[in-house]
Amino acid sequence: AVSELARYYDKSPDTITSEELRRYFLYLRDERKLERSTVTVKLCGIKFFFEHTLKREWIIYDHIRPQKVKKQPIVLSQGEVLAILKQVKVSQHRACLNTIYACGLRISEGAGLQVSEIDSARMQLHIQGSKGSKDRRVPLPEQILSQLREFWLTHHHPTFIFPQRRTGGIVPDAPQPVSRRSVHAAFRAALKASSVTKAATVHTLRHSWATHLLEAGVHLRLVQSWLGHSSPRTTAQYTHITQGASGSAIEQINEMMAALS
Repeated sequence: AVSELARYYDKSPDTITSEELRRYFLYLRDERKLERSTVTVKLCGIKFFFEHTLKREWIIYDHIRPQKVKKQPIVLSQGEVLAILKQVKVSQHRACLNTIYACGLRISEGAGLQVSEIDSARMQLHIQGSKGSKDRRVPLPEQILSQLREFWLTHHHPTFIFPQRRTGGIVPDAPQPVSRRSVHAAFRAALKASSVTKAATVHTLRHSWATHLLEAGVHLRLVQSWLGHSSPRTTAQYTHITQGASGSAIEQINEMMAALS
């Protein structure tokens, strides 16, 4: 970030003034139109340089960062999810993506799923050390348990359900699980081969799972626990896109207002 700043002004960064800094960040925001997160990383790097290396006072220009945009997550219908997953060609990728959707997992949790995390007695997955170093338990559908068992029998890896792949196939004694990049690539290929036109990603499966549960009447607090969200406000974003809940609310409003006609 400091090197880019110096190249932009074609001079040593220790000679750059506060006004030049302000103009530079406006340039990143307004002309290059960089994402807010990208601008923030550059700002933090340059701020560190000025405060800790040059020992100069730093004026924080919060107003020059792009506004934080709150976007509703893309959600697939159950039919669209099935249409995509049916197009996954490699059995390992298909089983992994099926599990990610059926259990609401992040891609890192799905690709890195371990044998020890499967609790078949309680029909749960015990996800360990997920985002925020938190453990959680999620329901494991019987159909998915059968798929996981069937796939594991093809390699018998002692640790990973989905071991690392190479050109020749699965590596039985692989020290790493299947790469997230290959799972992403498999999903993109399946999406392209399907009739679904939404800009979905692997993470869209997690969004869709949560939305489908809420539409089915599962309590928000329970979905929050399964997703591993610390705050119900994070989970509540899905209530804005649940067709069933909004449809029911509209019906109730119409009944309430009927007396006014």
